[in-house]
Amino acid sequence: MSRRLDGRVALVTGASSGIGEATALALAEAGARVAVAARRRERLEALAARLEALGAEPLLLVADLASESEAQRIVAETEARYGRLDILVNNAGVMYLEPVAEADLGRWRHMLELNVLGLIASTQAALPGMRARRDGHIVNIASTAGRIANPNSAGYSASKFGVVGFSEALRREVYQHNIRVSVIEPGVVETELREHIGHAEVQAAINAWAEGMRQLQPGDVADAVVFCVSRPAHVNINEVLMRPTDQER
Repeated sequence: MSRRLDGRVALVTGASSGIGEATALALAEAGARVAVAARRRERLEALAARLEALGAEPLLLVADLASESEAQRIVAETEARYGRLDILVNNAGVMYLEPVAEADLGRWRHMLELNVLGLIASTQAALPGMRARRDGHIVNIASTAGRIANPNSAGYSASKFGVVGFSEALRREVYQHNIRVSVIEPGVVETELREHIGHAEVQAAINAWAEGMRQLQPGDVADAVVFCVSRPAHVNINEVLMRPTDQER
């Protein structure tokens, strides 16, 4: 891959596995310096070693991004380390699926705090520097669940519809500062995400459904992120909706 992102600084949240890990590596391969944030230090340390080998000068940030202050801190530490933040990839999230009537509201509260409020807090923290430089790109990872709401996904869809709506409103607020906003909406991806589901019957059903198709791989989503952030400055890819070929809904 050509080093289209030489000189750029990126921060990827939820980088200890799956889409976040793949995105951090893809950005590094494209030439960016990369900060990575997640809760699991051991996973981040292993990723940082791979990023170092790619010349990405990685910054490892252990943080619980359901906390507003932690979501803000990782941006401040990235800017302190590199002197700027050009690309923020808000990927951290969980997926709790269960019927509304049986929902554990504590789980759902955590999901909304991480999937929506944490994303907003990191974005808000990144905007002053981007506005001052008149340059920056926010990439938010949503889901097809932010486009189509299905039974047992009410809380998760509420969070991802929120991400999609937030992204479009943000774009319209910041485009005049030369800040770009992209939202990526993947369908079924082969990651650890389904392991978070606390409702055994729903988890078994969605695993069986997913295993019946050729699932997207984390690298497929990472490729979409790199495509968005490597366009010329006058091009903003607002939205990428992507599904496995075998996925109908």
